[in-house]
Amino acid sequence: MRDAHVHAGSVKGLTSQQLLDLQCQVILGNTYHLENRPGAELVADMGGLHSFINWPRGMLTDSGGFQMVSLLHLADINEEGVTFQSPTDGKRMLLTPEHSIQVQNRLGADIIMALDDVVPSTAADNARFEEATHRTTRWIDRCIAAHSRPHEQNLFAIVQGGLDERLRDISLKGLVARNTPGYAIGGLAGGEDKRSFVRVVSQCTAGLPEGKPRYVMGIGYPLDIVICSALGADMYDSVYPTRTARFGVALVPQGVLKLKNAAYVQDYRPLDEECGCMVCRRYTRAFLHPLAAKGLPFAASLISYHNIAYTMRLSGQIRRAIIEQRYPSFVREYVAQQYPRGGVPDWVIEGCQLAGIELDLRAAGQGAANGAAKAADGTAPAAEHVPHAEEDTCSRATAPAASSGGIGKEAGACESGSLAAWRQEQQGHG
Repeated sequence: MRDAHVHAGSVKGLTSQQLLDLQCQVILGNTYHLENRPGAELVADMGGLHSFINWPRGMLTDSGGFQMVSLLHLADINEEGVTFQSPTDGKRMLLTPEHSIQVQNRLGADIIMALDDVVPSTAADNARFEEATHRTTRWIDRCIAAHSRPHEQNLFAIVQGGLDERLRDISLKGLVARNTPGYAIGGLAGGEDKRSFVRVVSQCTAGLPEGKPRYVMGIGYPLDIVICSALGADMYDSVYPTRTARFGVALVPQGVLKLKNAAYVQDYRPLDEECGCMVCRRYTRAFLHPLAAKGLPFAASLISYHNIAYTMRLSGQIRRAIIEQRYPSFVREYVAQQYPRGGVPDWVIEGCQLAGIELDLRAAGQGAANGAAKAADGTAPAAEHVPHAEEDTCSRATAPAASSGGIGKEAGACESGSLAAWRQEQQGHG
């Protein structure tokens, strides 16, 4: 799984050493932004992205194609390539399949992506989807021809076709025939309904080679990762763990904690009682609440660290469950934990059925009684625990950047005592 995004040579709020400590294996660099600033030539002169950001593990660069969607109002698309107008200085830039590969060759990532013709999944233009599907196949040939470092960098093709089963099949057959080192499933997470999303993922993973990586682009909600892994996907990417952290939202096994809420003013527990990350060992929800409420960068950094730790731990749990051939049981337990009061969304049920997993929906209902019992015992109810992906549409998570601000010297004075008191209380109950 891809773990973090690099735009201008850094992951927001974290250092390369912190990512190493969290056991991140691969990080993503955005080709469009890196070419704009600091520039691929400068990065190449520094020995490539690994040296530029001091990162000894895997790197992946995208093609810049997603900017066709994110900067659609600034882009013109034709057979030659995509012309962007920079949102910063207004300069126009032509990104062709050849130029995209040349830039990525200079950046030097371990995995590079072919330029594809991306159409928003919610577009109501069948002719445009047809055009983009066939153009993506033509462009992969140009990418392969331009690739000057095939023995050092793995070029992945990207399956397109919108939500149309026929077009997806055309794209699958055309790209698999090119025999690239890996394949991505693109054109999703753009606001389409989740049932269509899982159907497309299921179709594409079934049509791609089992012995090569299958990568669903733009997926970061933990529940989405669990379901897509059941459908046969191997890799994902998203800014969700760090971007949602800048909203003051922490990821936990039951869902999320919205730390700006007043419910956490006197909550002296760690973010996640099962997590051993630096943040959960040292800080409490009560400590993080005012920092998150004020939008302080320190809060964003701490919550980002925890959220990536959570995502990495989940990835490890998924991997172990697959290796030990108990993944269906893992999925059932995970879904029951996410929806203890029942109400499992139809798309989750259908996604599991497509993967051959039958959910025990009675167990989810029984979870409601357990939750009520815990609240009666005096422990805090899970009212603030909201499922990661309860929406019926699949989209890339967005959130505003944290505002600037400072932190007083006294702010961190009592967090260790509060956390120690909580742990002592837990031991007393044990």
